[in-house]
Amino acid sequence: MAEYAASIEIAAAPGRVFDYLVTEDGMTAWMGQRATLAPQGGGQFAVDIAGYAIRGRYLHVERPHRVVVSWGVAASLDLPPDASTVEFRLTATARGTRVDLVHSGLPDTEIDGHADGWTHFLPRLQTVATGGDPGPDHWRPIDDRDPTRRTHPGAPQ
Repeated sequence: MAEYAASIEIAAAPGRVFDYLVTEDGMTAWMGQRATLAPQGGGQFAVDIAGYAIRGRYLHVERPHRVVVSWGVAASLDLPPDASTVEFRLTATARGTRVDLVHSGLPDTEIDGHADGWTHFLPRLQTVATGGDPGPDHWRPIDDRDPTRRTHPGAPQ
């Protein structure tokens, strides 16, 4: 299993950034088209991103410092719901908040695609948390941009 880690500095207080991880309107402002969230231990984490149904649970919610969710793709054999874990650690800094993201438990075949996604979505979080508009989200997974790489059964065609 592989792990992807990234950090980003956001010029906003941790509480403001935290809200974008635990509210449906907040989440879909930077990632996904629809979300159903129940941000407490064991609560539902469901976000639809570019035609993919991301499904999991909130494993840890500590306002405003930490959010951990299980993560997987409905109907995926490689990364089914709850198969991996995404942790967001929010640390107050002189400039605002440092967000450290660790996505662990990824199959080796999934690391490139998830790195591509997080590289796209974290700057969108930065934009919305500072009051900006990231604009329409036209991102598509690598598998959808290059059908020769398609690894997910049931991936949107």
